[in-house]
Amino acid sequence: MSTIYLAGGCFWGLQKFFDQFEGVINTEVGYANGPEQAPSYEDVCHDSGHAETVKIVYDEEKISLEKLLDYYFMVIDPLSVNKQGHDEGIQYRTAIIYTEECQRTAIMAVYKREEEKTGAKLAVAIEPLQNFFSAETYHQKYLEKNPGGYCHIPAKYYSLGSGK
Repeated sequence: MSTIYLAGGCFWGLQKFFDQFEGVINTEVGYANGPEQAPSYEDVCHDSGHAETVKIVYDEEKISLEKLLDYYFMVIDPLSVNKQGHDEGIQYRTAIIYTEECQRTAIMAVYKREEEKTGAKLAVAIEPLQNFFSAETYHQKYLEKNPGGYCHIPAKYYSLGSGK
């Protein structure tokens, strides 16, 4: 099993999006790469410095990191700074946060391909994991519990996976 952390705007939709793919073992929403103190959602909304992030544990034999990143770029605007959809603020920044140095090769290959596609420098940070704090329980699987909840990801993207 491997783990990658992806920040891509509101974490509710990103979690639901990645939960659909075979090979994704577990997802958890939380706050990453801010100060070393565990924040509350309210702290994050008031510029604590953390990014809303989805922790993804996946089976590399069933889904590659490259494929996960291809999916990630499908549902974010990689040129937008601190904004995805109607959500604005530092907590909505985009970032690929890795846990192992060996992941950088795959990350850089996909990143460069995306830069070539857009013809511009991406606003997606690539950084090692500094910290991750699990979000409050009510945020976990939020869109499953609240199907009408807002998300910048169009609903049509929630039916791409082969299911679990």
